[in-house]
Amino acid sequence: MKNIEKLFIFILISSLLFAGCEKNKEGNDPDQDKIGAAEDLLWLTPDLQPGTYRNIDKIFPTRVIKHGNNVFPLPYNATMLSSVVYSPDGINSYDIDDFIDRNNISGLLIIKDGKVALERYALGNNDDSKWVGFSTGKSFVSTLIGIAVQDGKIGSINDQVVEYLPQLEGSAYDGVSIKDLMQMSSGVSWNEDYMDPDSDISAIFQCILDGQSGGVINYMSQLPRLAEPGTRYIYSTGETHLEAELLNSVLQGESISDYLSRKIWANMGMEADGNWLLESENGIEFGGGLLSMTLRDYGRFGLFILNDGIINNEAILPVGWVNEAGTPPLDAPQCAYGELYSANNAGAYAYAYPLGYSYNWWPMPNQTWGSWDYLNDPLWWGSDAIDALPPNFTNLLGTFTAQGIFGQFIHINKDENMVAIVLSAWETPWIDPKEYETYCFLNAATDALKN
Repeated sequence: MKNIEKLFIFILISSLLFAGCEKNKEGNDPDQDKIGAAEDLLWLTPDLQPGTYRNIDKIFPTRVIKHGNNVFPLPYNATMLSSVVYSPDGINSYDIDDFIDRNNISGLLIIKDGKVALERYALGNNDDSKWVGFSTGKSFVSTLIGIAVQDGKIGSINDQVVEYLPQLEGSAYDGVSIKDLMQMSSGVSWNEDYMDPDSDISAIFQCILDGQSGGVINYMSQLPRLAEPGTRYIYSTGETHLEAELLNSVLQGESISDYLSRKIWANMGMEADGNWLLESENGIEFGGGLLSMTLRDYGRFGLFILNDGIINNEAILPVGWVNEAGTPPLDAPQCAYGELYSANNAGAYAYAYPLGYSYNWWPMPNQTWGSWDYLNDPLWWGSDAIDALPPNFTNLLGTFTAQGIFGQFIHINKDENMVAIVLSAWETPWIDPKEYETYCFLNAATDALKN
């Protein structure tokens, strides 16, 4: 999701696109949302982001994820969290309002011990608003893979992808396991540069814009091999779509959205319907992400993961699945803490980044934090660069997160029995200093809830 090539392009294009644009701090009337065009989804100006992110189903084909008759309660804590003070640079201190304002946040939710400790809305959102989670949806897809294993629909994540998708036989995915897909370690070449019109991510986005049924898997089948399976981490949105194609192949006619509804959504007690962007009209769900739901339903999904995938004493996920998702496995050194953009993976564009990767989640270091390069470099981040302290988020050790572009986070802290959701409208797809600041805030909020 991060590489130096796209960072320079981000800065150049954002300086052109966003110069002189006023951020919409007041929000919009929900009935008068300004909604951008589908083809502009990754390049929206700030005035169009909130209304568009609330209304993905109005510009793309989507499928409803149906809620059930019962709602899982989220009571408020007797004492709500009202004060959080954090300092990214050790000099300037910020509070909750500053965090929301500085990071264009539309929704902020913290659930501690099953009770809401903090719930805030901005940018025109309210408790009924649905907001697109972009790549946080990848963590939903891998979770459904786990459920399909538990249901016996998939034999093992060590199975070869071509056993389920024979149309990939003879392609670079021949020899790749399901686990390789969930670790972004297929070894297949991929360019995730959102600002490059010739990138792979742009190509599959165009397949969706064109409404091409089967367009994404056809494109993926033509990609070349770059490394042996299981040896190199390469972030690839296309590979989570292959996970969805694999799921679709074993569901025997049930849609992925209906499977999600039956196993988690209605079962867990989501309060509202969600929706999932489709590859084409009445086609398959796009596995790269783009699920939309309310802030509180994001929180309920977080609780499902926090509780090891158990609902009403029934194990929906295999035993140990959540722990595996929250920790880079020893047999995948390319996904280890601090290795994602090391020389082994990123080559000439290597830099230090402390998180790891597993099952489409981002685990945080479990003992000590590593370094994080270039946060203060304006050549990388322009005006978003910050003189950040070396990361030392002791309250987040051993936690893990689903992340989506433009600042979407589902944060799981099992030690503190806590889930945090951050929904945002960053001006460009990914900004490491804002990611750093988000974790700085969550570290301080976790500490405040201990007291």
